[in-house]
Amino acid sequence: MYRIGDKIVYPMHGAGVIESIEEKEFLGQKQDYYILKMPMGDMRVMIPTHNVVGIGIRGIIDITEIDGVLEILKCQSVSVNTNWNKRYRENMVKIKSGSIYEVADVVRTLMQREKSKGLSTGERKMLNSAKQILISELVLAKGTDQVDIEVIIDECVNC
Repeated sequence: MYRIGDKIVYPMHGAGVIESIEEKEFLGQKQDYYILKMPMGDMRVMIPTHNVVGIGIRGIIDITEIDGVLEILKCQSVSVNTNWNKRYRENMVKIKSGSIYEVADVVRTLMQREKSKGLSTGERKMLNSAKQILISELVLAKGTDQVDIEVIIDECVNC
């Protein structure tokens, strides 16, 4: 069980800090919820405490793991499926996994594709979402702000 102040990752939403643990009643049933404050957009998310394993909640990466994430973003040629639909599904599976390494791979792949061939509207949305997820965790792990992390990501992908 996590505690107030813990930094956790909520797959498909990003990383945040547990601000409180509150009991809420919905449809006549009382449940405990983590109230997660996201570092970007000042958004708050309620996560049922009994379902953290099923949702895929995990602690954020350690600062020593940041270099490994940035390595994934660095200049590497990527072989990408040419079928848009299949490529989209593969990327969605990676994002839903909750792994920052898989999310970084999606960000790198889509940013490189955007430079070379452009992205469809769906893939552009996916890139923006994956970047926000990646940035939110790196902001908390590194203890810096969003702008600094965006610059680092752009430098890694565009080297």
